[in-house]
Amino acid sequence: MLFVLDVVREFVRGFRTLHFVGPCVTVFGSARFDEHHEYYLRALEFGERIAELGFTVMTGGGPGIMEAANRGAKAAGGISIGCNIVLPKEQKPNAYLDKWVDIDYFFIRKVLLTKYSYAFVVMPGGYGTMDEFFESIELIQTGKMPRFPVVLFGKAYHAELYEFLRKMADEKTIAPDDFSLFLLTDSVEEGMDYIKKHAVEGFGLKKRQRFRPYGWLGEFGSHRRLRNH
Repeated sequence: MLFVLDVVREFVRGFRTLHFVGPCVTVFGSARFDEHHEYYLRALEFGERIAELGFTVMTGGGPGIMEAANRGAKAAGGISIGCNIVLPKEQKPNAYLDKWVDIDYFFIRKVLLTKYSYAFVVMPGGYGTMDEFFESIELIQTGKMPRFPVVLFGKAYHAELYEFLRKMADEKTIAPDDFSLFLLTDSVEEGMDYIKKHAVEGFGLKKRQRFRPYGWLGEFGSHRRLRNH
Protein backbone atom coordinates (compact mmCIF):
# COMPACT_ATOMS: atom_id res chain seq x y z
CA MET A 1 0.00 0.00 0.00
CA LEU A 2 2.83 2.41 0.82
CA PHE A 3 4.41 1.65 -2.56
CA VAL A 4 1.14 2.48 -4.35
CA LEU A 5 0.81 5.78 -2.47
CA ASP A 6 4.43 6.63 -3.25
CA VAL A 7 3.86 5.95 -6.96
CA VAL A 8 0.67 8.04 -7.03
CA ARG A 9 2.44 10.89 -5.26
CA GLU A 10 5.29 10.84 -7.79
CA PHE A 11 2.89 10.81 -10.74
CA VAL A 12 0.87 13.72 -9.34
CA ARG A 13 4.02 15.73 -8.62
CA GLY A 14 5.35 15.04 -12.12
CA PHE A 15 2.08 15.98 -13.81
CA ARG A 16 1.74 19.18 -11.78
CA THR A 17 5.30 20.22 -12.57
CA LEU A 18 5.18 19.50 -16.31
CA HIS A 19 1.55 20.10 -17.26
CA PHE A 20 2.11 23.52 -18.85
CA VAL A 21 5.43 22.92 -20.61
CA GLY A 22 3.77 22.70 -24.03
CA PRO A 23 4.50 20.26 -26.87
CA CYS A 24 7.97 18.77 -26.38
CA VAL A 25 10.61 16.84 -28.23
CA THR A 26 12.42 14.42 -25.93
CA VAL A 27 16.13 13.76 -26.47
CA PHE A 28 17.52 10.49 -25.07
CA GLY A 29 21.21 9.60 -24.76
CA SER A 30 24.16 8.70 -22.60
CA ALA A 31 25.13 10.64 -19.49
CA ARG A 32 28.81 9.79 -20.11
CA PHE A 33 29.81 11.96 -23.09
CA ASP A 34 31.63 15.20 -22.21
CA GLU A 35 31.31 18.51 -24.03
CA HIS A 36 34.20 17.71 -26.40
CA HIS A 37 32.63 14.53 -27.77
CA GLU A 38 31.10 14.54 -31.24
CA TYR A 39 27.79 13.16 -29.99
CA TYR A 40 27.58 15.89 -27.32
CA LEU A 41 28.05 18.51 -30.04
CA ARG A 42 25.36 16.96 -32.23
CA ALA A 43 22.95 16.82 -29.27
CA LEU A 44 23.70 20.50 -28.63
CA GLU A 45 22.76 21.22 -32.24
CA PHE A 46 19.57 19.17 -31.94
CA GLY A 47 18.60 21.14 -28.83
CA GLU A 48 19.05 24.44 -30.65
CA ARG A 49 17.15 23.34 -33.73
CA ILE A 50 14.28 21.81 -31.74
CA ALA A 51 13.86 25.05 -29.76
CA GLU A 52 13.99 27.13 -32.95
CA LEU A 53 11.17 24.98 -34.33
CA GLY A 54 9.08 26.02 -31.34
CA PHE A 55 9.15 22.90 -29.21
CA THR A 56 10.13 22.58 -25.57
CA VAL A 57 13.25 20.41 -25.24
CA MET A 58 12.80 17.63 -22.71
CA THR A 59 15.53 15.27 -21.48
CA GLY A 60 16.31 13.02 -18.54
CA GLY A 61 17.81 16.12 -16.95
CA GLY A 62 21.30 14.77 -16.30
CA PRO A 63 24.78 15.27 -17.80
CA GLY A 64 26.18 14.20 -21.17
CA ILE A 65 23.72 14.09 -24.08
CA MET A 66 20.93 15.33 -21.82
CA GLU A 67 22.93 18.38 -20.76
CA ALA A 68 23.89 19.09 -24.37
CA ALA A 69 20.28 19.11 -25.62
CA ASN A 70 19.14 21.30 -22.72
CA ARG A 71 22.09 23.61 -23.26
CA GLY A 72 21.25 23.94 -26.95
CA ALA A 73 17.65 24.83 -26.11
CA LYS A 74 18.78 27.57 -23.74
CA ALA A 75 21.26 28.94 -26.31
CA ALA A 76 18.40 29.26 -28.80
CA GLY A 77 16.13 31.01 -26.29
CA GLY A 78 13.83 28.02 -25.94
CA ILE A 79 12.41 26.13 -22.96
CA SER A 80 14.50 23.40 -21.36
CA ILE A 81 12.93 20.71 -19.16
CA GLY A 82 14.30 17.69 -17.29
CA CYS A 83 12.86 14.53 -15.71
CA ASN A 84 15.75 13.63 -13.45
CA ILE A 85 16.13 10.14 -12.01
CA VAL A 86 17.45 10.00 -8.44
CA LEU A 87 20.57 7.78 -8.45
CA PRO A 88 23.55 7.32 -6.09
CA LYS A 89 25.93 8.55 -8.81
CA GLU A 90 26.05 10.02 -12.32
CA GLN A 91 22.66 11.66 -12.31
CA LYS A 92 22.20 15.19 -11.03
CA PRO A 93 20.15 17.94 -12.71
CA ASN A 94 22.28 19.83 -15.21
CA ALA A 95 22.72 23.60 -15.17
CA TYR A 96 20.62 24.31 -18.29
CA LEU A 97 17.13 23.46 -17.03
CA ASP A 98 14.28 25.95 -16.69
CA LYS A 99 12.28 23.41 -14.74
CA TRP A 100 12.77 19.82 -13.65
CA VAL A 101 11.25 17.12 -11.48
CA ASP A 102 13.22 14.53 -9.48
CA ILE A 103 11.83 11.00 -9.87
CA ASP A 104 12.65 7.85 -7.88
CA TYR A 105 11.10 5.29 -10.24
CA PHE A 106 12.31 4.68 -13.77
CA PHE A 107 8.89 3.65 -15.06
CA ILE A 108 7.32 6.91 -13.87
CA ARG A 109 10.13 8.87 -15.48
CA LYS A 110 9.56 7.10 -18.81
CA VAL A 111 5.86 7.96 -18.70
CA LEU A 112 6.68 11.63 -18.16
CA LEU A 113 9.34 11.65 -20.89
CA THR A 114 6.81 10.36 -23.43
CA LYS A 115 3.55 11.95 -22.24
CA TYR A 116 4.32 15.50 -23.39
CA SER A 117 6.35 14.79 -26.54
CA TYR A 118 5.50 14.83 -30.23
CA ALA A 119 8.89 13.42 -31.32
CA PHE A 120 11.92 11.59 -29.93
CA VAL A 121 15.61 11.88 -30.72
CA VAL A 122 17.64 8.85 -29.62
CA MET A 123 21.35 9.59 -29.41
CA PRO A 124 24.01 6.95 -28.63
CA GLY A 125 23.67 5.60 -25.11
CA GLY A 126 23.60 2.57 -22.86
CA TYR A 127 20.99 0.32 -21.27
CA GLY A 128 18.74 3.20 -20.26
CA THR A 129 18.76 4.79 -23.71
CA MET A 130 18.01 1.46 -25.39
CA ASP A 131 15.16 0.91 -22.94
CA GLU A 132 13.72 4.32 -23.84
CA PHE A 133 14.15 3.72 -27.58
CA PHE A 134 12.45 0.33 -27.56
CA GLU A 135 9.64 1.43 -25.27
CA SER A 136 8.86 4.40 -27.54
CA ILE A 137 8.87 2.15 -30.61
CA GLU A 138 6.73 -0.46 -28.83
CA LEU A 139 4.13 2.12 -27.78
CA ILE A 140 3.89 3.40 -31.36
CA GLN A 141 3.89 -0.10 -32.89
CA THR A 142 1.05 -1.29 -30.64
CA GLY A 143 -1.03 1.87 -31.06
CA LYS A 144 -0.70 2.90 -27.41
CA MET A 145 0.87 6.17 -28.56
CA PRO A 146 0.29 8.13 -31.79
CA ARG A 147 2.80 7.64 -34.58
CA PHE A 148 5.23 10.31 -33.43
CA PRO A 149 8.57 10.48 -35.28
CA VAL A 150 11.57 8.73 -33.73
CA VAL A 151 15.07 9.72 -34.90
CA LEU A 152 17.82 7.20 -34.14
CA PHE A 153 21.07 9.13 -34.51
CA GLY A 154 24.46 7.55 -35.23
CA LYS A 155 24.68 4.96 -38.02
CA ALA A 156 28.05 3.57 -37.00
CA TYR A 157 27.14 3.36 -33.31
CA HIS A 158 23.85 1.61 -34.01
CA ALA A 159 25.02 -0.57 -36.93
CA GLU A 160 24.94 -3.86 -34.99
CA LEU A 161 21.59 -2.93 -33.41
CA TYR A 162 20.15 -2.30 -36.87
CA GLU A 163 21.46 -5.64 -38.11
CA PHE A 164 19.86 -7.37 -35.12
CA LEU A 165 16.56 -5.69 -35.97
CA ARG A 166 16.97 -7.10 -39.47
CA LYS A 167 17.43 -10.55 -37.94
CA MET A 168 14.25 -10.03 -35.91
CA ALA A 169 12.39 -9.19 -39.12
CA ASP A 170 13.86 -12.29 -40.83
CA GLU A 171 12.67 -14.40 -37.90
CA LYS A 172 9.27 -12.69 -38.13
CA THR A 173 9.33 -11.46 -34.55
CA ILE A 174 8.80 -7.96 -35.95
CA ALA A 175 7.24 -6.93 -39.26
CA PRO A 176 9.33 -5.54 -42.14
CA ASP A 177 7.35 -2.30 -42.10
CA ASP A 178 8.31 -1.76 -38.44
CA PHE A 179 11.49 -0.18 -39.81
CA SER A 180 9.33 2.73 -40.93
CA LEU A 181 8.68 3.57 -37.26
CA PHE A 182 12.05 5.34 -36.96
CA LEU A 183 14.69 7.14 -39.01
CA LEU A 184 18.34 6.07 -38.71
CA THR A 185 20.59 8.96 -39.68
CA ASP A 186 23.91 10.75 -39.19
CA SER A 187 22.46 14.11 -40.17
CA VAL A 188 20.93 16.62 -37.75
CA GLU A 189 19.39 18.35 -40.77
CA GLU A 190 17.71 15.15 -41.96
CA GLY A 191 16.51 14.41 -38.44
CA MET A 192 14.95 17.85 -38.07
CA ASP A 193 13.28 17.63 -41.48
CA TYR A 194 11.79 14.30 -40.39
CA ILE A 195 10.49 15.83 -37.14
CA LYS A 196 9.07 18.83 -38.96
CA LYS A 197 7.27 16.67 -41.51
CA HIS A 198 5.87 14.05 -39.14
CA ALA A 199 5.37 16.06 -35.92
CA VAL A 200 4.68 19.67 -36.90
CA GLU A 201 2.89 19.08 -40.20
CA GLY A 202 1.65 15.60 -39.36
CA PHE A 203 -0.16 16.67 -36.18
CA GLY A 204 -1.25 20.13 -37.27
CA LEU A 205 0.97 22.09 -34.91
CA LYS A 206 1.94 25.64 -35.61
CA LYS A 207 4.02 28.28 -33.90
CA ARG A 208 2.26 30.78 -31.70
CA GLN A 209 4.15 33.97 -30.85
CA ARG A 210 3.92 36.03 -27.67
CA PHE A 211 2.68 33.24 -25.44
CA ARG A 212 1.52 34.80 -22.18
CA PRO A 213 1.70 32.50 -19.14
CA TYR A 214 -0.78 32.77 -16.31
CA GLY A 215 1.01 32.56 -12.98
CA TRP A 216 -2.16 31.81 -11.04
CA LEU A 217 -2.45 28.58 -13.07
CA GLY A 218 1.14 27.63 -12.41
CA GLU A 219 2.13 28.25 -16.02
CA PHE A 220 5.47 29.51 -17.23
CA GLY A 221 6.22 30.38 -20.82
CA SER A 222 8.50 31.52 -23.56
CA HIS A 223 8.15 33.74 -26.62
CA ARG A 224 8.02 30.57 -28.73
CA ARG A 225 5.48 27.78 -28.31
CA LEU A 226 3.63 25.31 -30.47
CA ARG A 227 -0.04 24.59 -30.22
CA ASN A 228 -2.57 22.26 -31.77
CA HIS A 229 -3.84 23.58 -35.07
